[in-house]
Amino acid sequence: MVDTTNAWITERTGIKERRIAEENQAASDLACEASKEALKTAGLQAADIDLIIVATMSGDMLFPSTACILQKKIEAHKAVGFDINAACSGFLYGLHVADGFVKAGLHKRILLVGTEVLSKFTDWNDRNTCVLFGDGAGAVIIEPTEEDRGILSTHINSDGTMWELLYIPGGGSRYPTSLESIQNRLHYIKMKGNEVFKHAVRTLGDLVIRTLKENNLSSSQLSLLIPHQANTRIIQATAERIGIPMDKVITNLDTVGNTSAASIPIALDESIKSGRVRDGDYILMEAFGGGFTWASALMKW
Repeated sequence: MVDTTNAWITERTGIKERRIAEENQAASDLACEASKEALKTAGLQAADIDLIIVATMSGDMLFPSTACILQKKIEAHKAVGFDINAACSGFLYGLHVADGFVKAGLHKRILLVGTEVLSKFTDWNDRNTCVLFGDGAGAVIIEPTEEDRGILSTHINSDGTMWELLYIPGGGSRYPTSLESIQNRLHYIKMKGNEVFKHAVRTLGDLVIRTLKENNLSSSQLSLLIPHQANTRIIQATAERIGIPMDKVITNLDTVGNTSAASIPIALDESIKSGRVRDGDYILMEAFGGGFTWASALMKW
């Protein structure tokens, strides 16, 4: 489609293959499959869920929320739902919100889903972005526990002064859909990759160090680092910054690409199923996305 090669893509990004949704599939369809899998794994019914949070920047529609559409699909009639848009940091923003709701006693069982169909917002004529993004969804269920385990801390941050480095201009109230906006290709992802890369590497390293420090842990005590799957070089640079070997870093970027808000729950699910996650493990998750937004979460499994 564009002037590039497989070798160039793999060398610059680490991506070898991706998953693309069918033309008639939307974010809620992928979210529905992930949610059913999460409920089955947890031994729960949809009726047990009292809150649905969907992290996405490629939701079904401007409104209603994708969470409400998902609520209907899985028949979670007792739940209330809303969306979070923090781009690639969306899942960890959702985890931050869910953690607060549970600790405050406001909700007992929360379904948190990261779902994206970014292929529908990818400019397949733009070599800088069309090689990056894939579609997918992942889901978790959060509930209170009396055991010595669970979410230890979450951290969310943003800096709106650099929003123009990664964004989709069209479709909102600034540039509503029109013949002109379509002709000007405003409904596709725009990114200044080199600038995003520099900010991501510096910011994520600082964030991970701060997260460990605030929990009185060293990097050697971490069992796994599960980063947002954006770019192999960003992941390696962050691991090097905190002194954690790559064999403790979960990566699936080569097979799924950048799935934005879905990347961390997908990687977590694969880690559990492959036996990489064990009871008592300290697991650190981190992400950086448009906004700019960045976030981390530390768990004891």
